[in-house]
Amino acid sequence: MYKFKFADIGEGIHEGKILEYNFKVGDMIKEGETLVVIETDKVNAEIPIPVDGKIIELGPKEGEIVHVGDILAVIDDGTTDNKISQETPDEENENDEAGVVGKLEVSEEIIASATSDEENLGKNERVLATPVARKLANDLNVDINKIKGTGEHGRVLRTDIENFNNNGSISTVSSKKIETPKIQTLESDRREKISTLRRSVVKAMTLSKQIIPHTTLIDELDVTELVKFRENYKERAKTEGVKLTYMAFIIKALVTTINDFPVFNSSFDHENEEIIYRANINVGIAVDTPDGLIVPNIKNADKLSLFEIAQEVDRLATLAKERKIQLNDLQNGTITITNFGAFDAISGTPVIKYPEVAILGIGKISKKPIVINNEIVIGDIIPLSLTFDHRIIDGADGGRFMMTFKKYLKDPLLLLMSGR
Repeated sequence: MYKFKFADIGEGIHEGKILEYNFKVGDMIKEGETLVVIETDKVNAEIPIPVDGKIIELGPKEGEIVHVGDILAVIDDGTTDNKISQETPDEENENDEAGVVGKLEVSEEIIASATSDEENLGKNERVLATPVARKLANDLNVDINKIKGTGEHGRVLRTDIENFNNNGSISTVSSKKIETPKIQTLESDRREKISTLRRSVVKAMTLSKQIIPHTTLIDELDVTELVKFRENYKERAKTEGVKLTYMAFIIKALVTTINDFPVFNSSFDHENEEIIYRANINVGIAVDTPDGLIVPNIKNADKLSLFEIAQEVDRLATLAKERKIQLNDLQNGTITITNFGAFDAISGTPVIKYPEVAILGIGKISKKPIVINNEIVIGDIIPLSLTFDHRIIDGADGGRFMMTFKKYLKDPLLLLMSGR
């Protein structure tokens, strides 16, 4: 028999809802066929079976929640042992003390540490915990040293991490519990559970605001030449099967500017006091969907032409709105753009997507009177807002970045001649 379990598919996903089984008990299934579709807080994941065989048993029912490590199906693959489908740590073995070689002998004696509590802070290796609990603690940015385990010999379990997180202590920056005032309601008020995607947004935004000191520069730019350039070439682009939007130009200008200011395409390791400069420039585009905000990213955007960027923008936006986006499209983003103008908003102050260090906000292009050569003319003006991590990026750096970005975006010919 083959026990097929819900494996860790990355991006901090540790649970999902069973949407649909494509097979039923008694059916024959072949390796690679999709057994089940699971809705997670990021994607609707199609889970393929890794063996041939007959389905003996299925896991949670459609509509129920499944966690990483839970059995999705038992398959009669012709073997007699209970093989595990993935090498994923699960709660079933959380109390099993078997190591790589033999079984660990656990002593009840408490041995004093040779280092202080302050020196031990953040070193998860000194805490007895299951692998799945360690990973979940890392995903939620929880300091596992501050959690009292309920497992055998005080071992920290997944449920301990979840309880700690749900009680409001979700950041290693501070172990103090956040006291949230109770919300008073009336009988006529209506409560509604948030979706899995909205829950993911809640956690991401809370994490970002708790850890990153945000600062925002707001500016505007005359893009009259860009508007004319796009009008002249958008019909030609259609003949190439390309929908040429302003977003493609904005992304091109952004990645060109990053070549001059690589710190904006980085992450900050606060614990080790190191800046991690990302090798690739993967530009995230915030997409509004009926279920909430999704941020797929264009991989290696600096290596793509203007038309290729436009095609990727259209592809990712379509897949995101249809909830057909793949996990790979959501992973490893390095900097994000959000478009306020799509909703007729002039400007805004966006929230950085952790662990990125910057996000660019784009407002609605509108016609305004401007002064050129001491004459008042009508120009196409775009509002801009650049939010960045003030721990590693100073205001002056942000200003220089914005000036360079505006230089490229203002003159599309200069942008396309940049050679990057």
